[in-house]
Amino acid sequence: MDLARRPLRSAPLSVYLLDADEELAEEFDVRMRLAVRQTATARVLSAECGRCDLIAWLRSVGMGPGLLVLDGIIAVETRVGGRTAMELIGAGDLLQPPGAAPDELLERSEAWRALTPARIAVLDEDFADRMRPWPEIGRALLRRANQRIVEIDMLRAIASQPRLEVRLVLLLWHLASRWGRVEPDGIRVSLPLTHRLLGELVAAERPSVSHALTRLAHAQLVVGAPGDWHLRGTLERHLDSLIERPLARQAG
Repeated sequence: MDLARRPLRSAPLSVYLLDADEELAEEFDVRMRLAVRQTATARVLSAECGRCDLIAWLRSVGMGPGLLVLDGIIAVETRVGGRTAMELIGAGDLLQPPGAAPDELLERSEAWRALTPARIAVLDEDFADRMRPWPEIGRALLRRANQRIVEIDMLRAIASQPRLEVRLVLLLWHLASRWGRVEPDGIRVSLPLTHRLLGELVAAERPSVSHALTRLAHAQLVVGAPGDWHLRGTLERHLDSLIERPLARQAG
């Protein structure tokens, strides 16, 4: 992936938000939906795979709701004290403008990486003003913002597990709940995540992640290549196997 930050392109046309986000459309009955659709429009940004600079667009929304991901997967990387933590956001997630620095003593930086091509709607102050007659939109977006807090809490709880194999298994099953595909003997999770990026999600270094995945593959719990994992069996079986029979560590 290109490490240089790429500016996001603004599409020449706006999008009808209720067409692009079915859950928002479901906030209204069919008759009301037709009226709201004409007003609930937003400018669209497009991001190619690689690092992308969202800060200028986040600032541009002013007091508006934020940037709404319409499709694609974006990694949000937060760096403090030389360590990076990451979360994944996708369709329906809301990125909000940065507020005042929560901690004046610690330096914090944030970066964004599009793992797949993505489209993002700019929900700025003008959008918020046009939506005043329909508070259902604001309430739905508030729930989206709260859901990201829940997601971060889940990742924090997963990263607190002492054993790396358990952290990886819990993470992959968590990702499977949103991006997985059910198969006869388990679930397939196809996400463009390298071992380094997995490490940022579970608070581990890349070599340790690689060794842990090798042990999980030998145990026939998680098989496949990076970016295309197959979770064999059930989460209960995985956890039972890891708790009752700790996997043998491989040399190196």
